[in-house]
Amino acid sequence: MSIGDPQDGMAMRDTLRPNGGKTVLRILFLILAAWVLHPGLAAGADGDYTPVYHPKLKISRAAGPIKIDGELQDPGWSGAAKADNFAEHNPGDQTKPEVKTEVLITYDDDNLYVAWLCYDDPDEVRASFCERDQIFSDDYVILCLDTFGEATLAYEISSNPYGVPGDLLFSSANGEDISYDMIYESAGRITDFGWVVEMQIPFTGMRFPDREEQVWRVDFWRNRPRESRYQYSWAAYDRDENCWPCQWGTVSGITGIKPSAGLELLPAVIGHQSGSLNDDNRFDNNNIEGDLALGIAYDISSELTAEGTVNPDFSQVESDVAQIDVNTTFALFYPERRPFFQEGSDLFDTYFNALYTRSINDPILAGKTTWRKGSNSVAFLTARDDHSVIILPFEESSSFVENGKSVSNIVRARHDLGEQSHLGLIATDRRFNGGGSGSLFGVDGRIRLSASDAFRFQVLASHTEEVDNLALTDSSFNVTRFDDDKHTAGLDGEKFWGHGVYAGLSRDARSYWFGGEYWERSPTFRADNGFEPSNSWRLGSMWVGGIKRFDNSKILENVNGSVDFAGKWNLDGVKKDEWINLSAQVRFRAAQTQIHSNLLWSGELFGGIQFDDIWQAHTCFSTQPGQAINGGGHFNYGHRIARWDLVMGKEINYGLWADIRPIDRILVSTSFNSAFSDNLETDERLFSQSIWRTRLSLQVTRELSARVVLQYNDRYDGWDFDPLITYRLNPFSIFYIGSTHDFRDLNPIDHGREGWTLTNRQYFLKIQYLFQL
Repeated sequence: MSIGDPQDGMAMRDTLRPNGGKTVLRILFLILAAWVLHPGLAAGADGDYTPVYHPKLKISRAAGPIKIDGELQDPGWSGAAKADNFAEHNPGDQTKPEVKTEVLITYDDDNLYVAWLCYDDPDEVRASFCERDQIFSDDYVILCLDTFGEATLAYEISSNPYGVPGDLLFSSANGEDISYDMIYESAGRITDFGWVVEMQIPFTGMRFPDREEQVWRVDFWRNRPRESRYQYSWAAYDRDENCWPCQWGTVSGITGIKPSAGLELLPAVIGHQSGSLNDDNRFDNNNIEGDLALGIAYDISSELTAEGTVNPDFSQVESDVAQIDVNTTFALFYPERRPFFQEGSDLFDTYFNALYTRSINDPILAGKTTWRKGSNSVAFLTARDDHSVIILPFEESSSFVENGKSVSNIVRARHDLGEQSHLGLIATDRRFNGGGSGSLFGVDGRIRLSASDAFRFQVLASHTEEVDNLALTDSSFNVTRFDDDKHTAGLDGEKFWGHGVYAGLSRDARSYWFGGEYWERSPTFRADNGFEPSNSWRLGSMWVGGIKRFDNSKILENVNGSVDFAGKWNLDGVKKDEWINLSAQVRFRAAQTQIHSNLLWSGELFGGIQFDDIWQAHTCFSTQPGQAINGGGHFNYGHRIARWDLVMGKEINYGLWADIRPIDRILVSTSFNSAFSDNLETDERLFSQSIWRTRLSLQVTRELSARVVLQYNDRYDGWDFDPLITYRLNPFSIFYIGSTHDFRDLNPIDHGREGWTLTNRQYFLKIQYLFQL
């Protein structure tokens, strides 16, 4: 019976009649029986078990020395405080876990010590020898530390059963940052009762208040992937409360420790030799070159840190994962991988991409200062860049050009108002040698209205003084105009102001969520140090969704669904796009399997043509049946715009990926993605592109690893072959030796030769070592 069926209303009226009283009693009896019998709702369903919200623990100094070896036989563990009585908060809702977890915690003058005893069937424990930060498909534990107790910034310090570390930095504004690295020791082993992990976290690696006794927000997490991704924690959680650190426990009793004020030196030696195919189809080998680099970091106090680098090697040791770009008219976003930008990275993130550190492409000199005290934070970044890239954003496309040297300065300040609320300021400025600049400044904030409700906003103003060099852009840019024909698209030295506006209101509750957002970018809005590849539009969107959890089902874990709809206009009031999107997801209690599907309808004005009846059906899945393999895939089909041909196409986009681990030291990660479109009227092929990528990794020891990346992109008829050997003592003391090889399938007409040919190659090595003084 559907909602609104007349019979539905009749049944309701019957229950309200005098002779319907028995029906009412029956309904009440059934509701009460369901409440009593449902283990997720009934009081005492887990016997004497009671989850503890906001637990407290007072710890004491270690009774003796502790060696990090995973044995727990050292005298320092004697009398250590113990955290237990963990609660399962996924998939269960604060229920008793089926396995037991105990955590010991103590400290001395220099370190915090944590030991985990994870009870389990040792044959079911999932663990792999792998590189740092690659542990998150294994069993693993996390120490969560909010040292200032303000729920805005927290350390997540992790280890798998072999003691392989993984760390993240949590911020209330931007979630988890996996690029963050901390120096700490961890050791683990699988035992006959499960597994054990020991951790030693130096106080020099953390920031905390300068006071006699430390009182920190803390939680201990355990992730146990089996048929479901079981998650247990010391603190119980309320699903109507969307502030994560607000629900942690409290650890007190740490006395007599002082924040660090130390000097770190990171010298590096880099050697490289490159070669490329010249216009005469001969391969030119360049000379071997070497460089020296130096990084300096000084913790002036627990609140203030300064960092600088001279002649830094900011190259990546692994190429970016190729993306399907055959039908996009905008620049692609690639994540930042360079470690210099880790400190304070949480501060620089805002709702707009006002700062995209990869815009600082090839710096010869860079410096950074971060200050945190109480509820206030300030970060400053400056860099001299030798090869700066300019993104030119427009209404329906973007372009980028390289323009030589520039100097960038970025300032970010934030004041935390309480649990997950803040106000912020940001200002960026980039100035080019020979003239031209781009500046941006504005305010942003997040106001937590209740445990489930939040309001977010950001307002930005930008000022652009274009580089005066028409040769940098295509000749068509010189006649293309924007902003009511006030400006040309070419770089001809024009000056203009622009603005960006964002506001959002949302509720995220236990079983439902809804919200809305408004975005606006003026035709002259640019973020020279950021990543804003389009402008000249307003967009309003709304969404609503819900989730149903099945605590008693042996098949289903949960089902959720949502609907979102939006409208987009340019700044002249012309409707550019509108859509409605229906989504559903099912999560099974088998091999951590989930299936997601959605159906999109849209109508868009693009290239001066109105395209109606745009639609796309999407399905994707992922599964992890065991430690040896996990994988997934997606399939999309619909009628979409072929943007370079300005016609409607029948588009198919699909892909598969898999992580295969034949033994615990070898990982084969492979993926294949493809997209193609045929003209809706003529069946003519409009475009196609396929990308295949495989990464083979071997972990020889905790320190020594080797990997090979193979990548094929048929749009550019190119193969990449990138081998690398790494010896890593810690995140900063590393030795690399490797090479990159680019092959192209050449043809006689365009290139004067035929067949697969090596077109670019580079050999490189790098050694850097962190000295802590």
